[in-house]
Amino acid sequence: MTGRAPGRIRIIGGQLRNSRLDVPDLPGLRPTAERVRETLFNWLTPVISGARCLDLCAGTGALGIEALSRGAAGVQFVERDARAAQAVRDNLARLKVQGGQVATADALAYLQGAPQPYGLVFLDPPFAQDLWTPLAQRLEQGGWLAPAAWIYVESPRHAELALPDTWALHREGVAGEVRYALHRRMSMAS
Repeated sequence: MTGRAPGRIRIIGGQLRNSRLDVPDLPGLRPTAERVRETLFNWLTPVISGARCLDLCAGTGALGIEALSRGAAGVQFVERDARAAQAVRDNLARLKVQGGQVATADALAYLQGAPQPYGLVFLDPPFAQDLWTPLAQRLEQGGWLAPAAWIYVESPRHAELALPDTWALHREGVAGEVRYALHRRMSMAS
């Protein structure tokens, strides 16, 4: 993570490689660092093509747009802040990206709706709100995850997260004060 104010960030790979995303200057908006996104999408290379993704607490939308750039079939962006959600819509339109849908909604409220199972979920809520556990529980119990879904979780480096037992840690790393981890949902069948 850098200390510089948001303004523009770039897409790391795929067909939109080096495209810039406009980032509104909003309190608490914390774009995922480029090197973290690069590492994450290297991990996801075997599974990103054709994936149906959910970018929960989308913020800048960088994770979901990076997924679309690398061949994801579609991304549902969910962002509570109307200005941030509009910035995601504007970036999708400016870059002529297909497959992205943006909902201006609170993530917990959104997950109360009719579920659609996703193969890849980006879970990067605002650090100050401590939403990892309730969001993870709703994802797991609400029918939002495909049987062998991948779940990316970004959190403060020293945070103790209570994630579902069905989420097996696949890979993780640390960048500054941020911990980033990729989990795989294990089958419920024994």
